[in-house]
Amino acid sequence: MREILGKRRRLLSQRSDGRPELISAALTFATEWQWPVLPGVAADPQGRARCGCPDPECTVPGAHPFDPGLLAATTDERMVRWWWTNRPAAPIVLATGGNAPCAVSLPALAAARALAVLDRKGMRLGPVVATPTRWALLVKPYSMEQLGELLYAKDYVPGSLRFHGEGGYLALPPSETGDGEIRWERAPLPGSASPWVPDVEAVVDAVVEALTRTGVSAPEL
Repeated sequence: MREILGKRRRLLSQRSDGRPELISAALTFATEWQWPVLPGVAADPQGRARCGCPDPECTVPGAHPFDPGLLAATTDERMVRWWWTNRPAAPIVLATGGNAPCAVSLPALAAARALAVLDRKGMRLGPVVATPTRWALLVKPYSMEQLGELLYAKDYVPGSLRFHGEGGYLALPPSETGDGEIRWERAPLPGSASPWVPDVEAVVDAVVEALTRTGVSAPEL
């Protein structure tokens, strides 16, 4: 019981302003769930819609790696603690693939409607990460070959679906990025050694069916 309570306390601990501690969440992901993470580039303090990276047209402001690069992602407690001690407001970026989850993301409105359909069908889903514009469903790691075969077998796949696989990344809660706050739409169960996630085939099949059969429009975003 002490172990479970400790994990819940770490994941849900808060700062003095009431927001969860990024360092606590980053340590949970890295050391308890063995998800490699690294700090993302901060949003531009002069305007949160802009990114702090050198690209003036960055499409994911504050939600991607920059310095250090993605290859620096780690599960090492000392490194994670050092990063967020020195950069306490840095977004938490997950390096997807390998032993870590991958993800399938789609626009927020279409995702909310698709999840409602899947709930009515009784499909089991894993954690779902939500931003104001997009939701990402975490899935088991997959290879590019596996994904290619899956998509090739389908007559239609909405162009708004994005795939965060090997060599990709995803910002995790409770980060704050240029698009706004990142939160759990479906949170991992507290105290779990590592959250359960479904196969990518099951998620893609179910999401595409939900979007097409219900007439839900998923804009190309």
